[in-house]
Amino acid sequence: MPVVTRSEVLPTHTPQLFKQAVERAAAALREGDVVAVPTETVYGLAANALNPSAVARIYELKNRPAHNPIIVHVAGLDMARRCVAEWPQTAERLADAFWPGPLSLVLRRAPGIPPIVTAGGPTVAVRWPSHPFIQELIRACGFPIAAPSANPANQLSPTTADHVERLMGNRLRLIVDGGPAQVGIESTVLDLTVAPPRVLRPGIIHEIAIRSVIGDVGSGGAAEGTLKSPGLLRRHYAPKAPLIVISWKDDADLLAQLRVRTSDLNRCHVLAHLRVPLNVPARVSVIPHDPEAFARAIYAELHRCDEEGAGLIAVEAPPDRAEWHAIADRLRRAAASP
Repeated sequence: MPVVTRSEVLPTHTPQLFKQAVERAAAALREGDVVAVPTETVYGLAANALNPSAVARIYELKNRPAHNPIIVHVAGLDMARRCVAEWPQTAERLADAFWPGPLSLVLRRAPGIPPIVTAGGPTVAVRWPSHPFIQELIRACGFPIAAPSANPANQLSPTTADHVERLMGNRLRLIVDGGPAQVGIESTVLDLTVAPPRVLRPGIIHEIAIRSVIGDVGSGGAAEGTLKSPGLLRRHYAPKAPLIVISWKDDADLLAQLRVRTSDLNRCHVLAHLRVPLNVPARVSVIPHDPEAFARAIYAELHRCDEEGAGLIAVEAPPDRAEWHAIADRLRRAAASP
């Protein structure tokens, strides 16, 4: 691969620019290169999922642990079926309900999917994303795309092209700018190789919605042995500053909790969504008290905390309800000690 000094960012905001970006990204992927592309969840590092050398380049760029598998992105049910050994009726019903969209289905992998994509395991996570750019890119390439988030391993996922450029701009030839991610957190991952199916990684498509389609669903994924899904490592999605998830009754209660953890309140960033503090010597941001709006905003806010040199990030705890479980999962992993 050529030495990269600075990424070229390809705009897509007109039909002509969109077409040119698809053509250039597809050409790079056919050559075995890695390109940062938008999806509706977060920005991803895309490579030809059928090319082991290209997928190895993703692991190298991200410094990603070899035991952490990568989701395969497809455009259409025919391509999805070619990636797996069998396509059960459960998968058909879920695809009909939620695809294209932020749901990844874990099934036994087809022989054509290289073991490096699945971390050597017998299963593969497959998803049909809804973002128009990656859909058109996959169609132009004619092969499925492996695409984990476009960030160094365990760090914050990017939801804009600017985030990717700051995180990895000296490592990539091309970054495609498809606008801010509309979902903002990674896809739900559902394991269909067990009975009942099990949510390995929660996402904006939550268990109640999945149960309405297929009935009984379990939750929780093991972070040991051969992983079936990304997003299972104890620490993940983490900003540079220590992050805590807390609740408070009022400003005095919040201040007391912060002072236990830091003596420099001026470098403390508070992300609130319900009880907004008015008189604390910290930077306060307000995120909407709505799970979908919160998901769209949280990574961007955490990126801003990093850019502004936060010493401590305090995030108001989300409600304990199904539609908030994905957000709670991301915050819990971001708050885990290194």
